[in-house]
Amino acid sequence: MKRFWKQAAARPAATGGYTVTLDGKPMRTPAKRPLVMSSLALAEAVAAEWNEQPADFNPETMALTRFANTAVDRVADLRDEVIEEMANWAGTDLVSYRAAEPVELAERQREAWDPWVEWLRRRFDVDLKVTAGLMPIAQAPETVDRMAAALSFRGDEELAALHTLVGILGSLVLALAVAEGELALDDAWSASRTDEDHQAAHWGEDAEAAARAVQLRADLGHAHRFLRLLKA
Repeated sequence: MKRFWKQAAARPAATGGYTVTLDGKPMRTPAKRPLVMSSLALAEAVAAEWNEQPADFNPETMALTRFANTAVDRVADLRDEVIEEMANWAGTDLVSYRAAEPVELAERQREAWDPWVEWLRRRFDVDLKVTAGLMPIAQAPETVDRMAAALSFRGDEELAALHTLVGILGSLVLALAVAEGELALDDAWSASRTDEDHQAAHWGEDAEAAARAVQLRADLGHAHRFLRLLKA
């Protein structure tokens, strides 16, 4: 696409919160809704993202804008469904499924994941079941309900970014720990890659998988930055 504006700027929105103007005109989402953000720091970062675009630009590269649009156009309308989808990760959460063998991998999983299973118990009173093997386990209904409760008090913007964190990390537990500021993003990424790193160490790294991991790590960073700007 061709750049059609000269200057983007963060401004107070008429309805409260903050928006971004392009040459003085408030931005709208792809669904033609006013783009309103709760954080001035976030609005300023979105404006900077637009100011940094070249004469020919690709909207898909504008990660902060995408998250802000998703919060307004999708999460606001489907909030209950988004929360339910993420809460249901309790049944397939990465940290619940452990290797029975080799012992070395099982130990690495225990060291990487057990502290966050325990953190979840302390923080949200959620007792997540853990199993060895690939057979699915059914978490207690109250576990899913409490996971949903841990999400329900969060705003649409935070849920938009959390959804990406959960999908990439494969774990609502790790994503919540990141969102709560308890787990550094690099450590969460390393914890989520425990199995892959073990395989690469023993069998070598697949070039295609490595390239995919680089992209996922970049996407994770964008979601995390969005979260931090929300709370700045």
